[in-house]
Amino acid sequence: MSDISYQILGSDMQYVEVTLAPHAAIIGEQGAMMYMDNHIDVDTVLGDGSASRFGMMGRFVNALKRSSTGEALFSSRYRNQTANPLRVSFAAPTVGKIIAINLSEIGGELICQKGAFLAAEEGTKVQLAFQKRLRVGFLGGEGFIMQRIVGKGIVFINATGALSMQQLAPAQTLQVDSGCLVALSSAVTYDIHYAGKLKTALFGGEGLFYASLTGPGTVWLQSLPMQRLGAELMAAAVAGRNRRGLGGKLYLVIVIIIAVLTFLGEMGG
Repeated sequence: MSDISYQILGSDMQYVEVTLAPHAAIIGEQGAMMYMDNHIDVDTVLGDGSASRFGMMGRFVNALKRSSTGEALFSSRYRNQTANPLRVSFAAPTVGKIIAINLSEIGGELICQKGAFLAAEEGTKVQLAFQKRLRVGFLGGEGFIMQRIVGKGIVFINATGALSMQQLAPAQTLQVDSGCLVALSSAVTYDIHYAGKLKTALFGGEGLFYASLTGPGTVWLQSLPMQRLGAELMAAAVAGRNRRGLGGKLYLVIVIIIAVLTFLGEMGG
């Protein structure tokens, strides 16, 4: 039985309002808090606040590992010390959706992209998730390190753009852009496959590799990865600066040369 209840509010810029039962607590990523009721006790904790059998040194090492997954070295703990329910809310840092996942319903473990964690019930651990294959880590688009969130309570993660939840049957495989992958249950197998043709990879806009996800399990996808949004904004800014100069023409010439060389190489092959 969870000690919290919640409601996710907003459309494009969402936030989650969590109601803490008396003496319950929640861990939130630093800077994510939007508002809270009076009398909630706020404390800064190292890492996710979980204990370590190696004491303070173990907690510090775990916090360093956690920081390498895109989270802050410290978290904020919000505890209701009163006899009445109190509220605290957390806002997503991007344009998109907040996802609430009950870890006890998916085997107690969730693998997600770096920086996806927003908040979770006290006792939830955010750890490193090394990819099983080196090529998945180095070529997968999300880096060699992902987040492993372990626990039995509710965790809130954020996705950019529209959200799609896919339920995969045993042996069912889904090919996705690796940047669109938000999270997957631990039973899902994650692998990387080459797009097939160099010309398609360079000029098709889909990149060199696809993520291959094989069930059984659940996969959460986002429609607008932050790196794609950032690239579009940067391209628009550069195009605006170079529109009246030679920069735009030089870029066009380079693209044409690369296209011709690629075409000739495939013809020769």
